[in-house]
Amino acid sequence: MVEVQTGVFVGRLSAVVRDLLWEKCKERLRGGRCCQAYRMNNEQGYAVRIAGDERRVLVDLDGIVLPAVQSEPWKAFNEGNHSILDK
Repeated sequence: MVEVQTGVFVGRLSAVVRDLLWEKCKERLRGGRCCQAYRMNNEQGYAVRIAGDERRVLVDLDGIVLPAVQSEPWKAFNEGNHSILDK
């Protein structure tokens, strides 16, 4: 793997190594957030997982996974009030 920016690593790893690195990152997380993106055979062509700061979550909207910040509009959306999308 190559560290292209402080704390940002890029490389081509096997699924086993990728999962082992993810577990190690979660174990050593002391505040902040970890994010891992990798190639996946799905509609988007990749998958993302995050750990740490729980204000940001991943939401599956009909097969497209997007990050969402759990703000007041997010809480309204999550409770079924989808009218916020019209604003």
